[in-house]
Amino acid sequence: MNTVHTIKELRSIVAQQRKKGQRIVFVPTMGNLHEGHIALVTEGLSHGDFVITSIFVNPLQFGANEDLDAYPRTLEQDQQKLADAGNHLVFAPSANEIYPQGMESQSKVIVPELTELHCGASRPGHFTGVSTVVTMLFNMIQPDVAIFGEKDYQQLAVIRKMVKDLFMPIEIIGLPTARDTDGLAKSSRNGYLSPEERAIAPRLYEIINLTAEKIRQGQRDFTQLTREAESLLKEHHFKPDYFNIADSSTLELADKTTQSITILAAAFLGGTRLIDNLTI
Repeated sequence: MNTVHTIKELRSIVAQQRKKGQRIVFVPTMGNLHEGHIALVTEGLSHGDFVITSIFVNPLQFGANEDLDAYPRTLEQDQQKLADAGNHLVFAPSANEIYPQGMESQSKVIVPELTELHCGASRPGHFTGVSTVVTMLFNMIQPDVAIFGEKDYQQLAVIRKMVKDLFMPIEIIGLPTARDTDGLAKSSRNGYLSPEERAIAPRLYEIINLTAEKIRQGQRDFTQLTREAESLLKEHHFKPDYFNIADSSTLELADKTTQSITILAAAFLGGTRLIDNLTI
């Protein structure tokens, strides 16, 4: 497995693989890889011949008071995990390589509507940063397939819409959320949790499941269900960011006529922001 740090090197290797008739699969990450990321790579191997994983902590998607500087960078460990998984190429650029003119003058890709609620409401500009850097990476690599995790449900929906709207010839595949045995969604940010917080963290998914079961049983007062869920989160020492019952396709808040429902939630546990979701 090779690792490159420049767009020139990346494109040279991609061109070589194209000449061989290889089908290119791309897995974008911010590094600090866990089993969920590795599952994306493993899935990618079944969809193509040459898997490229990027490791780039994208400053454009972090807000002014978010954890950009503290975000863990573990390139050597990540490289070993990827090599063991059968990944073929790592692209690990610097911020200067991606934004040579700085971020203020960077052209941006904006996906409307889907980005206005949920994480988009509480993290202004976040999804513009995501859609912009993913578009740039797609243009550098021009993959046939790209693999994303469903833990970031809204992000996946944004990417799907962007690819469709901009006629990008890329197949987008979503992989179910990887979880620890107690149900907690695997996330690089789980490493920020204290042992006491880690013991509490699975309650987020439990409360989502409890709400889902109430909906399956026929309850349709989504405002009341949301209040009950937020109250339970507070009882377990979470600070709710949002707990939304939404239309799975549009991500607009669900009503009594909504056929497919996704519960999306974000909550702080100490200083760590956790997100999770469940589609009914």
